[in-house]
Order: sequence, then C-alpha cells, then structure tokens
Amino acid sequence: MNVAYALNDADLMLAVKAGDCDSFEHLLARHRGPIVHFIYRMVLNGDIAEELAQEVFLRVYQSRERYTPDAKFTTWLYRIATNRALNWLRDNKRHNDNERIDAISPDGMRRQIADPSLSAERRALRQETLERIRSAVMQLPDRQRAAVLMHKYDELDYQQISVALECSPQAVKSLLFRAYTALRESLEGIVTAA
Repeated sequence: MNVAYALNDADLMLAVKAGDCDSFEHLLARHRGPIVHFIYRMVLNGDIAEELAQEVFLRVYQSRERYTPDAKFTTWLYRIATNRALNWLRDNKRHNDNERIDAISPDGMRRQIADPSLSAERRALRQETLERIRSAVMQLPDRQRAAVLMHKYDELDYQQISVALECSPQAVKSLLFRAYTALRESLEGIVTAA
C-alpha cells in the first residue's frame, strides 16, 4: 500500500506545501471525481464542469503556501469549488448551454440507469418524477442550490457548508429551510406519489 494513500487530506496538503508534488497527485486522484460531479450538478454541463474543476485544483495548488489545516481539507476544497461554480453561474446567466439532464455525465455514464425490475410505465413515471425534481432544484437561487447539493448529494454537514459558502451555520440552516420549503411547494403531490 502506498504510504501517501494512508495519509489524511490535511497531511497530504501539508506535504504539498512542503514541495511534495506526488502528494498533490494523490489529492487530485482522491477528490477530482467528487468535485467534477458537484460542479456538474451546479452548471449541468460536463465540459464546463471539467474546466472549472481544473481551475479549482489549480487554485488549491497555487494556495499551497497559505494552507493551514484549520478546517477539514474537503471543506476548504468545496469552498473553492462553490465559489468557482457560483462565479461561473453569475457570469453566464444569459448563456444557457446546459446539457440535457439525461445526457452522459463527466464519468461517461448515463445520468439515469433504468431499473430493470420496473415496468416501462413505472420507469417512465419515475424518470418524469426525477426530471421534475432536478428541474425544481435548478430553479432555486444559486446559493440555495449549492447548499442543497452539498447537503443531499455530497453529505456535507452545516458547518462544512457554512465554510464553503462563507456564511454562518445558522445562515446555512436558513438557506436549506427556504430551499426545501420552495422544493416542497413546487413538487407538491409528486414527492408523496413517487
């Protein structure tokens, strides 16, 4: 077993800070996939997600001298990724070059794989339900959407999300409350039926 893989993220980043480029490669291998997927769920474009993820890791490398293990590495990483995705969304509001929701994801897999145990009618209903849920999430304001994606898909806690969004944990609770309330209202009837 490679010693670098046994190290935690903070230790790897401290090694990067000390000049160990191999440790950066290990961090990249460990976190590239989740970061690309997180950004993809924000921007719904695989090429843009890949590009923004490269920028995120470039910023991590450029910030290596200033890194301190005050917060969990992934929290710091998601803060950079969130800021980059939110900036891109803000700068490209009018540019709607999003992929179809059922397009091939950045890892080459189809977004949704049909469950063979379901009938064709149930699969179609399930796909329609998932599409409506994704659409409702995409209609949320950017910061609410980022909070929901980090909370539900990436399973970050309130403290980690607050660091990523640069706000208090109470503000995260408020963002999530408003987001989930809006989602319940826009999906009324669909969630209980699914």
